[in-house]
Amino acid sequence: MLLHSSSFGDGAAIPSKHTGEGADVSPALSWDHVPDGTRAFVMFCHDPDAPVVSNAGTYGFVHWVHYNVPGTVRSLPEGTNEHTNGRNDFGKVGYGGPMPPNGHGKHQYYFWILALNDDAPIEPGLTLWELLQRIEPKVVGMNRLVGTYQRA
Repeated sequence: MLLHSSSFGDGAAIPSKHTGEGADVSPALSWDHVPDGTRAFVMFCHDPDAPVVSNAGTYGFVHWVHYNVPGTVRSLPEGTNEHTNGRNDFGKVGYGGPMPPNGHGKHQYYFWILALNDDAPIEPGLTLWELLQRIEPKVVGMNRLVGTYQRA
């Protein structure tokens, strides 16, 4: 699979519109080269550069958890409210854009897409780590788009 955004290219800066310093809306995303047998998709945005490690063995900061996306869908519009959102590390449900600590330098933000071979509905409000535990045996493909952001 290949994941794209009309807002930024792979390895490029994420526009402030999609950050906590801007309108804080998710970027438009599209994908192609979907694996055969795909019945649903999961999206998430993770900042592995965030200096956070939990006692559960997780690391970084989760900005978005989005799932129950039907296997026939090939794009999400900017600021999407469709499908199901999980809980991000801000403690909120939905998208919370990049906003690294002041003076912390440039962070990388990994927007992931996972293709699942099962479309059974998954309950809303899960954390990324809870979701990954439920879907791991159903993943048939994945890829990512990486954007960067540094606070002014």
